Amino acid sequence: MSAARLVVWRHGQTRWNVERRMQGQTDVPLDAVGLAQAREAAVQLATFRPAAVVSSDLKRAAQTAAELAKLTGLEVTYDPDLREIDVGSWAGLTIDQIHERDPDLARRLAAGEDVRRGGDGETLAELSERAEKAFRRAIDLVADGETVVAATHGMATRVGVTRLVGLPLQYWEALGGLRNCAWVVCEPGPRGWRIAEWNVGASPRPDVGAHR
Repeated sequence: MSAARLVVWRHGQTRWNVERRMQGQTDVPLDAVGLAQAREAAVQLATFRPAAVVSSDLKRAAQTAAELAKLTGLEVTYDPDLREIDVGSWAGLTIDQIHERDPDLARRLAAGEDVRRGGDGETLAELSERAEKAFRRAIDLVADGETVVAATHGMATRVGVTRLVGLPLQYWEALGGLRNCAWVVCEPGPRGWRIAEWNVGASPRPDVGAHR
């Protein structure tokens, strides 16, 4: 197993985070606060001396990764498998609107069932599989002892890391929601990948969207 270090970095704040709307794969950019968060976090992440930076190709993650690229001189590699979960027809809706429109699906989701988001989007199982693959591809970009930073999304981080470290998917909720621009450090252990740090990093303002 690689002895590289993986840092998984959630994107900065967007307007839809503030409005608590499901973003999924809708290409919502960072707002002014999100850009400030990304710049502040990039200064801290640059101290890891990353050898590579990869990112979801959605704007909010790509803009976040760009701030680290500016400081390190690295070129960002984009991987669509780092995208957030596809929420299908729920994109742009709040939780209350989802309950009004799809009460049965919303009830099953609240009960912990891994429903297909919006009825036509993805399941967590599908997301966890593609996110883990993307994390492993990112790790393969660097040599032993080096660090790679992957800019991605909240849910993609939680379920992708759950799978990477070998936990059953049903335990993903034990890994708390990530603040905007917070990150997770994963390192190799004697029996596989392990979480060394979770939800690290401070935001300039109180976070408002810890899971989407």
